[in-house]
Amino acid sequence: MKYMNRKGKRREEDDDDPLSGVANLFDVAMVFALGLMVMILMYLSIPEVLTQTDMTIIKNPGQQNMEVIVKRGERIEKLDMMNETVQTEIVGEMGRIYKTKGGGMVYVPAMEGGEK
Repeated sequence: MKYMNRKGKRREEDDDDPLSGVANLFDVAMVFALGLMVMILMYLSIPEVLTQTDMTIIKNPGQQNMEVIVKRGERIEKLDMMNETVQTEIVGEMGRIYKTKGGGMVYVPAMEGGEK
């Protein structure tokens, strides 16, 4: 308390910006938030979101509220699912999907030039 009574001996730094300490707290909070986000991604076993690898996430497959999230490079987009039938012209084959006995699926891309 004896230091509060001294009026003539104040440092000039105190007069410049009384909120300078708040800026440092904001920086610490940002570093903490970024670390928390990285730890959540590691906990969910999807660190690919932080890298350039392509990935597809399907939430609630086969359900009415199914969501497909596709990441290509740095771009992430959510595909809209709908219960409508759309007619379109087929111009080529991209590949075939085969179902295995164990319930899995195997995708075989089509050869270019029509060769098999």
